[in-house]
Amino acid sequence: MKQLELNKSVNLLKKHKINFVNYKKINSEKDLNDLNYPIALKISAKNIIHKTDAGGVILNIANKEQAINEFNKLKKISKEIIMQEMVSGKEIIIGMKKDPQFGPVIMFGLGGIFVEILKDVSFRICPIEKDQALEMIKEIKSFKILEGIRGEQPININELSALIVKISNLATKEEITEIDLNPVIVDSKKATVVDVRFMV
Repeated sequence: MKQLELNKSVNLLKKHKINFVNYKKINSEKDLNDLNYPIALKISAKNIIHKTDAGGVILNIANKEQAINEFNKLKKISKEIIMQEMVSGKEIIIGMKKDPQFGPVIMFGLGGIFVEILKDVSFRICPIEKDQALEMIKEIKSFKILEGIRGEQPININELSALIVKISNLATKEEITEIDLNPVIVDSKKATVVDVRFMV
């Protein structure tokens, strides 16, 4: 298996009407001019699966001076650096693996670093409809966090369930072996993929 490069991955998401965060490749310090801060800087390396563990993700960069400093640090880890706009909301993971017996199987849970610690996830065999996607969301123990606790706004469950259905469609129609969208940022309005890994 090999990892699909970022541009091809994003085009595949767009083909299936899936939102990916605004981003651009950063080749030099000049590319950090005229940006709307805060931003995130990330390495984009096929051989590094977990960017965060490698120190390859810097969030909430407030200004150009800080961006230049972090860019030069990241350059020591990888030649490929991308800039993303900062998106706030709840972190979700949506994944897919092709099972030899059942075909594509979708996974859903809380994203970011929590997924490996909590292992609070739900699964369905593709293809799935919206009602099944809603069941997946409500099935996890952490659902109350998504509903909004202590005055927080609830996430847009409709947008999130629609996204899960789109991923299911992508998994059944495209020659993809594994999908890892972690995190997907969901707020009260929309769901936005901020990190994508397709294995083919």
